[in-house]
Amino acid sequence: MSVELRTERLLLRPLAVADAEALAAINADPEVMRYIGNGRPLTPEETEARTAKAAAHWDEHGWGVFAAVESATGAFVGWAALAVPSFLPEILPATELGWRVRRDRWGRGYAPEAARAVAGFAFGDLGLDRVVSCIHAENAASIRVAEKLGMSLERETVVPGVGVPCSVYELKA
Repeated sequence: MSVELRTERLLLRPLAVADAEALAAINADPEVMRYIGNGRPLTPEETEARTAKAAAHWDEHGWGVFAAVESATGAFVGWAALAVPSFLPEILPATELGWRVRRDRWGRGYAPEAARAVAGFAFGDLGLDRVVSCIHAENAASIRVAEKLGMSLERETVVPGVGVPCSVYELKA
């Protein structure tokens, strides 16, 4: 399935195995990964495995992680994604809307721009009526993105097994 979303500045397309190298540079940045999972940057091998899994998810389900590429330059700037937040069973069933942007592109509005387009895909093409974003409670930048998208705080909780404080935001169609 070939899905492309376009915004004013971005092309969003399914993440491909060929994106692993560009994504590995983002996932290796300690500041980018500070509030993701256990806060540990990923190795290139971990990113490669996750990228292959994401590409396979697209093939099987027709949705997943969108690579975010600058239309003007072709530069890989990050991703916006839909995923099942299985790490947080108390909110299931749910579909999570997430984003990640390389640090040299922070502060330019790419995360809300990409996430807004992916939310539109979720509500339109997939027919979902709700998406959530599970954000580390101290990640002020991602909380601002959620608020820019019109999301509202649904609950505060803790991720089981890792003890990370998590703010769950939701957006309804």
